[in-house]
This record gives sequence, C-alpha cells and structure tokens, in this order.
Amino acid sequence: MTDIIEIRNLTKTYGKNRGVTDVSFTVTEGDIFGFLGPNGAGKSTTIRSMLGFLKFNEGSIKIFGKDSVKDHEEILKDIGYMPSEALFYPSMPVIDVIRYAADVRGLDCSEEAGKLCESLKVDTKKKIKDLSLGNRKKVSIVCAMQHKPKLFVFDEPTGGLDPLMQNTFFELIEEYVKAGATCMLSTHVLSEVSRYCRHAAVMREGRLIKYDTVENLTKSAARRVKVTVDGVHREYLYKGSANELIAELSGKNVSDLLIEEPSLDEMFMHFYEGRE
Repeated sequence: MTDIIEIRNLTKTYGKNRGVTDVSFTVTEGDIFGFLGPNGAGKSTTIRSMLGFLKFNEGSIKIFGKDSVKDHEEILKDIGYMPSEALFYPSMPVIDVIRYAADVRGLDCSEEAGKLCESLKVDTKKKIKDLSLGNRKKVSIVCAMQHKPKLFVFDEPTGGLDPLMQNTFFELIEEYVKAGATCMLSTHVLSEVSRYCRHAAVMREGRLIKYDTVENLTKSAARRVKVTVDGVHREYLYKGSANELIAELSGKNVSDLLIEEPSLDEMFMHFYEGRE
C-alpha cells in the first residue's frame, strides 16, 4: 500500500514548553487512521507541523510522497483540514463562507457542497454568529470536504455534534474513503477509533507511545473483575492469569463473581497514564 503520510523523527520544541519529540509513523492510502491522546499530548502540534503551519526543529514529513516543506502549497491542494476550533467571519452568511472556502482554492464546489449541506442539515441562510457550536462544526466539515480531497485531516471533529450528526459525519468519511480518499482522525473519543479506524497511534506527553492496528491496540490481558466477598463488592482490573485469580479467591466467601473484558476507555487509559 502507498504511504500517504510519512513522518520520521519529528521534533518540535517551544522553549520550555512541551512540543513533540522523535515522532514517527505512517498512514497508508485508504485508511481511516486514529490519532489518539489526551489534551496536551502533542496531536495538534504534529498536525500543524504536517500542514506547514509550524516550523519543526528536526525530522522529516512527506505527504503524497512529497516534502511537506518544499512542496507545501502543492500538497495543501489535495488536503481537507478541519481544525478543532474553526474561526469564521461572524457576520458572514453560511453560504458565503462555504463559497469563499471553495473560491480560495479556485474551484466550483457548489454541487458537492449542496450534497454535504443536505446530509448534515446545514442552514446556509443563517449568519455564523447565529449558529451553535455544533452547527459551526458542520460548516467546518463542509468546507473541509467539498473539494473532495485525497486526504482528510480532522482535529477533534465531533465535539458539539449530536449523536445523529456524528453518525452522518462518519458515513460521509466512509463514503469518501471508499472512493479513494484517506483520513487522519485526531480525537480523544476512544469509541470512534474502535468503530471506524483500522490503525491508530497513541500520543502521551509529546511522544508516540503506541502505533499499531486498532485490533492489536485493543487486545488486553487485563480483565475487569466484579466480585462480592463477605458482602463487600469490589471492581478492579486484574492482569494476572485465571489460575492466579482463582487461587486468590480460594477459601474466601465469594457470593458473586463476574469476569469480563475491560472497556475501551479503560484499555487506552493504561496508555494515557503510562501504565502500558
């Protein structure tokens, strides 16, 4: 498979403040790639370095096989980027914002924009200042998607969207990916990654700590144990073997016992908190 994004030993520093250190990963063509981590982990710094919004100190970034610095303008033509907080002119009608985003690219995207607005239920007659957070997000999604780019880069895209619109958003992503696009999804919503992504990277404190298929990342030897002993109920994650657990409980007055897979959130929290 062709590598759409190739990041090697990326390092970006902000003086005494944390940036990212020695980050390396690839995103292959046709993937929906999850980029995970808590706030401040370095996700946005990595993305802004990729897109040329930040000058990084060390390493290299290639997108579509081209150098992200030397070929910056050419690369951006085929990227649809949605920042976590998009800023628009408050008094501008939605339809003008969407047209302006297309005009900047020198493209007529009216047909695709119309389809997206219909799917996402965007009221194009309203002014930006009259929109809720969720509706501003939808405008941002249309602006990022309407030119049908080869690569989508979304930074926390579903915040503010209701569950129905979240489903519609991911249906749109899957539709574009089936048509040949690639998507990088930066998020801290673990269920989104589990449901839609094939590969994922996990960031913590400016470093890449895990990079694998989502299937492998969500495998865990740990089990959630719910047990009642002598009338006292306990719940905890247990990493030992089943035989060790049985030995621990042997001879105790166990009135109830349930052993199950840990939640996705619990598994990834081990990565976030450095307990991997």
